[in-house]
Amino acid sequence: MRRPFMGNNGAAAAACVLVVVVVTAAAAADDVQTLGGGGNNGSSAAAGGGGRDCDMFQGRWAVDESYPLYDTSRCPFVPDVFDCRRNGRPDAAYLKLRWTPAACRLPRFDGVEFLRRWRGKTVLFVGDSLSMNQWVSLACMLHAAVPAAARVSFTSGKPVSSVRFEDYDVSVVLYYSKFLVDVVDGGTGRRVLMLDSMRDASAWLGADMLVFNTWHWWTYRGASQMWDYMQEGNQTYRDMDRLAAFSKGLSTWARWVDDNIDASRTKVFFQGISPSHYDTSSASKEQEGDVATASASAAADGAGCYRHTRPLQEATSTDDGGGILPEQVVVRGVLGSMATPVSLLDITPLSQLRIDAHPSVYGGPGRDGMDCTHWCIAGLPDAWNQIMYAMLQKS
Repeated sequence: MRRPFMGNNGAAAAACVLVVVVVTAAAAADDVQTLGGGGNNGSSAAAGGGGRDCDMFQGRWAVDESYPLYDTSRCPFVPDVFDCRRNGRPDAAYLKLRWTPAACRLPRFDGVEFLRRWRGKTVLFVGDSLSMNQWVSLACMLHAAVPAAARVSFTSGKPVSSVRFEDYDVSVVLYYSKFLVDVVDGGTGRRVLMLDSMRDASAWLGADMLVFNTWHWWTYRGASQMWDYMQEGNQTYRDMDRLAAFSKGLSTWARWVDDNIDASRTKVFFQGISPSHYDTSSASKEQEGDVATASASAAADGAGCYRHTRPLQEATSTDDGGGILPEQVVVRGVLGSMATPVSLLDITPLSQLRIDAHPSVYGGPGRDGMDCTHWCIAGLPDAWNQIMYAMLQKS
């Protein structure tokens, strides 16, 4: 018998606050101030337009006055750091952009259809705060679709947060994990990043859809680095090439998926590389832990994502803009080696255009500096979920 998703053995439950909310229909008005699948390479996915296969990650951003898909002020799950409009962002053009693939069209997101299809099931996002970005987006998209007076419960905590649509028996869950592999106490206060260990992963069994993500935290150094040593087997390292470490950790995750996930019962996605938009000097300072200096410098110079209100360009380039990122190469290589089919959400090219979609200086009270890593909600992550929805329609 398949065991149900139980989170982290209940450890997070004591730290969580359960809020039951009665929701109302969130019809988006123009003046509301909110907002390839198949195989293991994500190279193609079916969408509208006669069921043709196409690359849904190449295309253009088009103005759509019916957007955003939901009113963020009516979605109770959005953390302050993503709620750019509530934090004073004055422009709204970034909310009115719809992703349009070059060779097909995306089906309109139907939240009620999604909930009916996944009735009695658990959708689990596992990853860092960029997974949180996508999780919150999907929760808000579904929240806006349910009828008035629907019963929805919200549990907030770490590592587990959950939105449960009681009338459909559907849970949309986030399990917060920076690396997917373990970080353990190595004694004397040393934190050890275990490149070949995934003890927390038992908490992920039982989910019906898994959406994984990791990369962002692998690059950090200095005060922002979340480990003191790396370990693989009996070998301990002060440091190593970060792409090599990422490849080792991701390969451990891939083996776990192959050994533990039944693809006939569980759909698996990997959220691709979400780009940041810091200038080179600011990005270097941020990764070294000097976030405040990097953010202040970028804001003063008008660098990074500060004051950007339009995409860098309208459409993606068919030549990959000069080549894919090295971390994308790692992801594609690891996924391509797996026996279990994993659908890659290759979000990099469409997200690279959206320098306008970050919180920038509108990251909320108590947050210093500028955020050119995460994304405003509503906003870009809604397009990621629309593509995921289209890929699920195909399957």
